[in-house]
Amino acid sequence: MDMKKTNLDNVLSGPEVGRWEKIRLILSLSLPAILAQLTTIAMQYIDAAMVGSLGAGATASIGIISSTTWLIGGCCIGTAAGFYVQGAQLIGAGRNQAAEDVLRQGLKAVLTVGILVGAVCLSISGYVPVWLGADEEILADSTAYFRIYCLSIPFMLLRQLSNGMMQSTGDMKTPSILSSMTCVLNVFLNMLMIFPTRSAELLGFELLVPGAGLGVIGAGAASTLSEMIVSLTAFYFLAVRNKKISLKNIGSWRWNRRTVSNALKIAVPMSLDQTFMCGAYVAGTKIVAGLGTVAVAANSLAITAESLCYMPGYGIGAAATAITGQTIGAGRRDLTKSFSRVSVYLGMLLMALTGCIMYVFAPFVFSWLTVSREAAELGTQVLRLELIAEPLYGASICCAGVFRGAGDTLRPSIMNLVSMWCVRIVPAIFLVPRLGLSGYWIAMAAELCFRGIIFLIRLYRGKWMKEALI
Repeated sequence: MDMKKTNLDNVLSGPEVGRWEKIRLILSLSLPAILAQLTTIAMQYIDAAMVGSLGAGATASIGIISSTTWLIGGCCIGTAAGFYVQGAQLIGAGRNQAAEDVLRQGLKAVLTVGILVGAVCLSISGYVPVWLGADEEILADSTAYFRIYCLSIPFMLLRQLSNGMMQSTGDMKTPSILSSMTCVLNVFLNMLMIFPTRSAELLGFELLVPGAGLGVIGAGAASTLSEMIVSLTAFYFLAVRNKKISLKNIGSWRWNRRTVSNALKIAVPMSLDQTFMCGAYVAGTKIVAGLGTVAVAANSLAITAESLCYMPGYGIGAAATAITGQTIGAGRRDLTKSFSRVSVYLGMLLMALTGCIMYVFAPFVFSWLTVSREAAELGTQVLRLELIAEPLYGASICCAGVFRGAGDTLRPSIMNLVSMWCVRIVPAIFLVPRLGLSGYWIAMAAELCFRGIIFLIRLYRGKWMKEALI
């Protein structure tokens, strides 16, 4: 098959394609997402470096609250997935109008949930850093940062739905560009909000760069404004500019019992999964917090640095969700099985490569992320302990993308729950007092390997293909 013709629509309507054609298609769909991840991570590095230039205390004030923001985002992500997974399967079956009605119901759902969750989080924002064990010196900044974050939650859900639905139509490029736009905008706003007005030299000319000098609060405001702008832009491209579905067409805004039931079937396990997973991250942060500000900063920076390693996994996982949803919707279980395995193998290979690269360049990365020598050295040490797990971590990420496209979210959620709490958190409780921060990252590496293995076993058994929603 000619490479130019190797697209998802042609594959669904044609005969079985060869392995190299599958790899080309997976890469063509995942490459925009991978490049977006690369941009996102680069901007995260710049973001972390901007805050890190203020000192370990500023890094820790955001790091202590980051696990909670992951928890909130994880709890909400199932809401969007419950609708865009159905959209992928309906589009694969050629039922685009039905997919548009699913989008309408999804829009009502994410806005309702986003406003409610944002309001609840705002009401408890003054207590969260205290519960997490934040030191007195970072308490005020952590609280302010979290309060500003709460305002972005409805927009975050809108972006998740819009990007997920675009990816379900096979459009990976637009969401990827918008993800990159979020990061670039965030860095630009950081420059204006974190630092005070200052002089800078450009091409021999001295320029006055305006700034609000808000520090950590400015970082929170920049992130929230970026989220608001990009989420509305993403919704516009989905609702007006997408080639397969559009809200300009006539359709129903009424709730459909089967659509809601299917959404709950996907969303509830995913949200519980992310709740328990991110709850484990919160527990991990709580365990690490007792080691002091430098350890908290090093832990936060190591997590940021590692994000470069799993960039290919999440890109391929997003492509696998779209491919699995559409092949199952089209009734092509042969393609579902073969594409799923190729996707997982490719994700494991690429994450092994990025893990090796990070092992070599970790000292340079940390020296760039923070001015604290102690945090940089400790971060490098603990990250290198975990990098051996990257290939199997990639397996779990890509398998999760495959299962999500099939609508199989309950059993993987249970597997994640057991893995995260029993294999990571419980051992960490005993290892951290003896080994310090290294104990937590050793437990993390063991858990990621265990999770990858059990996800591969489920992939090969194939029972997840029976979870089709339509």
